[in-house]
Amino acid sequence: MTFDLRTIYAMTAVACVVLGMLQCAAYFTGRFERWLAWWSASNFLVGIGSFLISLRSIAPDSMTVQFGNVLTVAGCVLLPASMRIFVGRTVSLLHCSLVIAVLGIPFVTIFSADDASLQRIAYGSAVYCLLDLAVAREAHRLGREEKLYSAELAVGLFVLTAMLYASRSTMAMTGLLGDGNLFNGGDAVHAWVALSAMVFLTLRSMVIMLMAGERASARLRAAAYCDALTGVLNRGGLVRSFAELSPKPLAVLLIDIDHFKQLNDAHGHAMGDEVLRAFASSAANALDDGDLIARHGGDEFVIVLKEHSLEQAVAIAEHIRLAFVTSLRRLGDRLSVLPTLSIGAAAESAGPVDLEALLHKADQALYARKRRGRNGVDAFREDVLAA
Repeated sequence: MTFDLRTIYAMTAVACVVLGMLQCAAYFTGRFERWLAWWSASNFLVGIGSFLISLRSIAPDSMTVQFGNVLTVAGCVLLPASMRIFVGRTVSLLHCSLVIAVLGIPFVTIFSADDASLQRIAYGSAVYCLLDLAVAREAHRLGREEKLYSAELAVGLFVLTAMLYASRSTMAMTGLLGDGNLFNGGDAVHAWVALSAMVFLTLRSMVIMLMAGERASARLRAAAYCDALTGVLNRGGLVRSFAELSPKPLAVLLIDIDHFKQLNDAHGHAMGDEVLRAFASSAANALDDGDLIARHGGDEFVIVLKEHSLEQAVAIAEHIRLAFVTSLRRLGDRLSVLPTLSIGAAAESAGPVDLEALLHKADQALYARKRRGRNGVDAFREDVLAA
């Protein structure tokens, strides 16, 4: 079965424009960031460019060969730019314009002649291949950083289309696409390649929306497990993250900010919030990757230390206590009540670790510390509580 190549180009144009319109409408709902506007613009440009190319030998070459191919290149350049914005990187409109100009110039100079169709196909397909690989690279990075499964699906799709374009470029250079008359001769190979490209173009636009949905869902889950004020885990987040830890030796610090109620009474809750954020920041800076910090309620925090002995946990607790004092110095004379830290430490070195049991031990050490005077660290031991 042979498909008409001109019809496939026209169908591709319609599909891209419709996708662009849908994405544009979605963007203007205000629920998506500006990456979707760039992706929508990409679809519009590729769609218009494909439509103009489909008019080859019907409309002037300046419109179909030159302008059509330049618009298609512009649309393809916006794809990696859109993905970079999605990932959170900076994109310059000026730089994109320069890239479009550099990549588009050969279509209006070197490959503008009527008999240079195969050269245009080879060059354009090579450019599209490289641009798709750039998108795949950004998607792979996104999948690795944010653990988005749909990003890996995007990688697969863009690698496939890159291979498709590479094959098309190779066939054009080796004469496997006929005599170079794009819409004459009913070349079945070229038609199948173009039809496959149209299908993948549609799937790629669908998968980017899947990525947006998966990311939004992940962010909502993260927000549900985080304390909005300090940015650390909340109780639910602590339980969830603790359950994912490997059954290795663990230490727990239960930390209470001393004189916090008096601080709120004297300076108001805004100052109290600032002190809570100062503690969370100074404590997080003292931890290793994989350690957990959570706000357990009010002015009480929990820190879980992976693969730390009780002695190491006490040393880290002391470091956090001193770092907190240092972090409060930037508040200067604004504090008439100086908060300090009372910390209880407990550790489990063998067998499965029960979080509640470990917290209970750390709680005993914490209140032993408070009975003996605040602003210090006590460790729980089975036989005796020792400072």
